[in-house]
Order: sequence, then structure tokens, then C-alpha cells
Amino acid sequence: MDTVKWGIIGAGDVCEKKSGPAFYKTAHSELIAVMRRDEEKAKDYALRHNVPKYYTDVERLIHDPDVNAIYVATPPDSHAEYAIKALKAGKPVYVEKPMAMSYLECMQMIKASEISGQKLFVAYYRRALPYFRKIKELLDRQLIGTPLTVDVKYFRTPSANDLDPEKQTWRVQRATAGEGYFYDMAPHTLDILAFLLGEITEAKGCAQNLGHYYEVKDTISAVWQFESGAIGTGQWCFVTSEKSEWDYVVITGTKGEIRFNTFAFNPIKLITPDYLDAIVARPPECIQQPLIQTIVDELRGVGQCPSTGITGARTSRVMDMILGE
Repeated sequence: MDTVKWGIIGAGDVCEKKSGPAFYKTAHSELIAVMRRDEEKAKDYALRHNVPKYYTDVERLIHDPDVNAIYVATPPDSHAEYAIKALKAGKPVYVEKPMAMSYLECMQMIKASEISGQKLFVAYYRRALPYFRKIKELLDRQLIGTPLTVDVKYFRTPSANDLDPEKQTWRVQRATAGEGYFYDMAPHTLDILAFLLGEITEAKGCAQNLGHYYEVKDTISAVWQFESGAIGTGQWCFVTSEKSEWDYVVITGTKGEIRFNTFAFNPIKLITPDYLDAIVARPPECIQQPLIQTIVDELRGVGQCPSTGITGARTSRVMDMILGE
């Protein structure tokens, strides 16, 4: 491809700032069409973002001859269906995270990619952000020696919508989004840890609904092992008080440790006998743009994307293992 011409399936909130603008701001990339079932919302998005076409039907967007790549930005329950349709239509796919509702669905998507000969990418965009690239550089330079352990804690207070059953979003509906906020937030951390430290080969955990605000689990504890032998532990809770909110990851090695966040982008702390440093690496305004640039580069034959169907499926497999599925 000389120019990647995108069509978006599901032009909702994630497409307003995180991803959508990147498709027309990135070099050799254009946003040609968007699709939503609600025609007024589809039209509104197209007008505000100067998109030439809008649809309310998935098939029409997928088979638009002017579109040569598809971004699936719907809730997780339709990721596999729409991605496979697009791949079978001969178009590469970029799909939101989590990649699908289960590791089994991920493997079906990968099989469709292999049969069609079309590439499959997943929106684990932290792999391309300067913040996490800097952490990888520190690890690769062995400034903390050999990594031994990882400690993850992400605690968050429930939102006003969480507390009102009439206002709860699809993110806490199991049939639409899997295991709630754990499926929405935890894969970012698990995926970036695999990028930094290598594949997670074993995992197990416990999960409970302790807040009783919605049907899915809200409190999860896990332990896992990397291929290298390093061991990780993690806790996620989405019903704590504001005083108990946490967002941290600590990688401890034989010579020191690195402390950082998955979501807050506070300064990276490098602590060793020789260093005590706080490194700032701000995220871009359109947070998915660096990863989308790597996808465009790969489709043009001039680069490689670090987040593929293979890596995305591995993260789903880890979540399945933690939840005992």
C-alpha cells in the first residue's frame, strides 16, 4: 500500500481522541469511512472529523472499494466477528483491546488472518509509547540487573454510573465486555509487561465480586511467571475508596528496581546503588498514534508493528488463566 485508507467499525468514544484522529494525522494514512448503527451519530462523527463516508451497515463499510484497512472499535463481544469478516474480505485489521472475549476467539481470528494472508494488529498501544519504550531501554541496558519480580497494584473507586444500575455502561456487562473492568484495564498492564520482560507462560488467580454493584468480578488477585523465570503478582480492585486508589508497577532486579504506572504516566523512577532518577516521558495527545504509525509503516513495507494478533492473543490467554477459564 502506498496510502492506507481506513474504515472504522464502531466510531464511539475511543475514536474521538485516542485513536480516530491518528488515522488522518499519520503520514500515508487516510480515514475514508466510519460506521455506527445510529445514523445520526455516524453522520455527526463524519462531519466533525471530515470523513467522506459514513455507514450504518458493517458489510457496506467492509466492502467499500475505497477502504483498504479496517479498524474494529466496537465492544469486545463483536471483535472476532467483525475482524474475521474483514479479513475474509481481503483487508488487514486493527482491533481494539482486549483482542476478543477469549483466547479461543483470538485463535479463530489468527486462523482467519493466516488463511486470508492479511495482517492482524491489536490496540495495545503502550508498546509504542515513549514512556514504555524508555522503561524497555532501561531494562535492556540491565541497569537493574536481571529482573526477578514484578508487583502490580491497580485500585480504583467506583464511578457514579457504577453505583446506579440504570446508568451502568457496557463495560460491566459480561455478555458484552467479558469480566468487566478487569478485561478493560488489566490487559494493558499484562501486555506491556510481556513486551518489557518476555512472554508470560503460566498464570493463576482468584476473582470475586465484593462490591455487588454489577454482575462481573470487581476484585482480582493473580500470580504469574515469565518465560525467563521471573515471577509477577498483581491485584486489581474497582470498588475501593478514593483514599485507597493505586496505579503502580515495580520491577525488581538483582541490582535495583524500576517503578512506573500503567495509566498515570508519572515520572519513571530508576533506583539502584548508582542511580536515583525520575524520568519524564509524556504521552502524545492522540495516544494511539505512535502504534498506528507502526501499523501504517508495516502495511507500506517500511516498518514493523510491535502489537500483533499473536501478542494480543497471548495477553487474552493470560487473562483466561487468571480467571480459571
